[in-house]
Amino acid sequence: MTFPRTLIVGFTFALLANAQYRMPKLGNQGVLPANVRPAQLVGVGIDEHLGAPVDLNLTFTAENGYPVRLGDYFQQGRPVVLNLVYYNCPMLCTLVLNGQVEAMRNIPWMPGKDYDVVTITIDPHESFADAQKKKAIYLASYERPAPGWHFLADRDGNVKKLAEQVGFNYRYDGRIQQYAHPAAIMVLTPEGRMARYLYGIKYSARDLRFALAEASVGRSTMALEKILLFCYHYDPKASGYVLFALNLMRAGGVLSLVVILIFLRFMIRAERVRKQRWVAQGFKEKERFA
Repeated sequence: MTFPRTLIVGFTFALLANAQYRMPKLGNQGVLPANVRPAQLVGVGIDEHLGAPVDLNLTFTAENGYPVRLGDYFQQGRPVVLNLVYYNCPMLCTLVLNGQVEAMRNIPWMPGKDYDVVTITIDPHESFADAQKKKAIYLASYERPAPGWHFLADRDGNVKKLAEQVGFNYRYDGRIQQYAHPAAIMVLTPEGRMARYLYGIKYSARDLRFALAEASVGRSTMALEKILLFCYHYDPKASGYVLFALNLMRAGGVLSLVVILIFLRFMIRAERVRKQRWVAQGFKEKERFA
C-alpha cells in the first residue's frame, strides 16, 4: 500500500487545522511583536539569585494562627523547598503544587526528616484558615506523613520582601482580582541561601533530589532549562485564555509541528523505498522472462 505525497501533505494540514481549531484562543496576543511581553506581564518572571541569603527574621502566620519566623524552618540542618503561590489561585498554583507533590512522592526523602517545605501565599488577604485548608488538601494528596511541610500566610507584607529576595516577581491585576506570576519552586540551603530554581509545572524527581542533595551541602546550581509559565485568567470579554501558560502552549505547538514533520518525512521516505523495491522487482521479472 502506497501513500501519495499529496495525501500525506493533505493529512498533515488537516491535523494542523484541527489542532488550531481546538486550541484555546489567546485573546489579542497576536497584535504584539514576538519579543514584546504584554503589559500585564511586565516585570513578572524569575531573577535567579543563586547564593544570596534570605532574611530569616521575616515573620509570617502559621497554619495555627500564630506568628512564626522564617528562620524556624532553617534550624534543623536540612534544605528547604520554597513555594510562593496563592491559595485561591484558579489556575497555575494548583498545577505547581500538584507537580511538586508528584516529584516528592518519587524520591525516598521525607519532609520533616530529610528536608522541609515552606509554602507561602503571596496574597496578603488570605488568612491562616486558607493555609489550613490548602495544607489538608495536599497532605491528603501526598498520602504520606509530612511533618515538615508548612503552609503560611503573609504578615506585615513580608511575603513581598521575601519574593524580592528570591527573585520571584509577580504583580496584581485589580481588574480581574488575580495575580500574574511565574511557575517555579525554589530550593534553599539549610543556612537560608538560594541553591536552585526548578521551573514549570512538572518537576523531575531526579532533579528535585539532586537539588536537595546539593543544597544540603551548601551548593548552588544554575537551572539548565528555564521555561517560564505565567498564571493568568480566562477573560470573557476577550473570548479566550489571555495569558494562561502562554509559553507552554507555544512550546506545545512547536513540538506538535516537529512531530508532524518527522512523521511526514518518515512516510515520504517509506514511499520512496517501496517504489525502489517495486522497480527493482520489475527489472528482475523482465530479466527472468527475457
